[in-house]
Amino acid sequence: MSVQEFKRRRRRLMDAMDEHSVAILPTAPVYIRNRDVEYPYRPDSDFFYLTGFPEPEAVAVLIPGREHGEYILFSRENDPKMETWNGPRAGQEGAVSEYHADDCFPIDDIDDILPGLLENKSRVFYTMGAHPDFDQRLIGWVNRLRKQSRAGIHTPGEFVALDHLVHDMRLYKSSFELRAMRRAAKISAEAHCRAMQHCKPGMMEYQLEAELLHTFMYHGARSPAYASIVGSGVNGCILHYVENSAKMKDGDLVLIDAGAEIDCYAADISRTFPVNGRFSKAQKALYELVLAAQYAAIEQVQPGNHWNDPHEAAVKVFTQGLKDLGLLKGSLQTLLKKQAYRRFYMHRTGHWLGMDVHDVGDYKIDTEWRVLEPGMTLTVEPGLYIPAESKGVAKKWWNIGIRIEDDVLVTRDGHEILSAGVPKTVDEIEALMAGVKPSRRAKPKTKSAGTRKATK
Repeated sequence: MSVQEFKRRRRRLMDAMDEHSVAILPTAPVYIRNRDVEYPYRPDSDFFYLTGFPEPEAVAVLIPGREHGEYILFSRENDPKMETWNGPRAGQEGAVSEYHADDCFPIDDIDDILPGLLENKSRVFYTMGAHPDFDQRLIGWVNRLRKQSRAGIHTPGEFVALDHLVHDMRLYKSSFELRAMRRAAKISAEAHCRAMQHCKPGMMEYQLEAELLHTFMYHGARSPAYASIVGSGVNGCILHYVENSAKMKDGDLVLIDAGAEIDCYAADISRTFPVNGRFSKAQKALYELVLAAQYAAIEQVQPGNHWNDPHEAAVKVFTQGLKDLGLLKGSLQTLLKKQAYRRFYMHRTGHWLGMDVHDVGDYKIDTEWRVLEPGMTLTVEPGLYIPAESKGVAKKWWNIGIRIEDDVLVTRDGHEILSAGVPKTVDEIEALMAGVKPSRRAKPKTKSAGTRKATK
């Protein structure tokens, strides 16, 4: 991502502040997996969004109007001994030359330098609670300044939630961000196709997960965006199943929810398919109901519609379809009013998507659902889940868990499905699993305003 992109973001944030304020953003710490083994490092999303700086032990400070530089970074010093063990560091010179900080100081000097940057500032923009240890240090610096009030030093008197400003910025994706998200979605689509092609009865769920990870890494995604879900049979009815440890049985479905991460941007795709390559009659009936619900929900991803429109569309399709299949009984109006569908569909139809797989951004403004606008990206993921021995449910429906999820961009005239490269109709899936080469899938086009009128 270009240096100018990060500079533009910082400028936009500082324009929303005032000259008597300062913003402080620490990055994420290194986390220990066990004993002296660390988890692979991934920077804090808000910090990386504004800086592009990938190293741990760093703090960014933004000071609008500061004569000697508005963007200050604290980072690790170059250390030849440590760099022999763990790789090169940018150091102070690299932070300025490569990451375009106006100035950079050693992180070990932050206790001496940062309190001075707070002097005579009236407002501190900071996200309390995200980094509890750093919260205490910041409070300590402010209290130190308060003790110097008799010397004429002014102490910040107001803390403002920084995440509110940054998260609203992150909700609208730039062309640079969409480039990364399209690449993540493309790689993820290839991974899902590979999983379908390699799946067969008797395999372990984790072996199918290995096919996903192979494709992610082979194409440059060094990490999945989240722990991959590979749930076969009854495990597909567990929404966040990540053990991936069961043997896949002939006649069962397998639900995969997996996405790659590229440049800290996530894809999030779910597909459900038969382990043996052929849907049973009952599986097909429920699958096509979920697919119909997803189509209806995606139709509602339009600028001017509100956030809840896709969910309401999916719920209506589900309720009617479950009634038609005999899984719900009663009038449609009564079933909708009682939310009877929640027995089989207990989650929402989507979430924001971006740097975090469950990305930031308010879903309501005051008490009203947020209006969809161009540049917003979200998932659309309806599902049905019927575990074994569900009371009052015929045995033919047992152990069927289905979720179909795509990544969708709101455009000026409609929407774009970023993850359209994964087959999702029954015929497409069965053909791919049978080894039939699929026809070249057309690139999804933005729907015109003339064919898709936004409805409130």
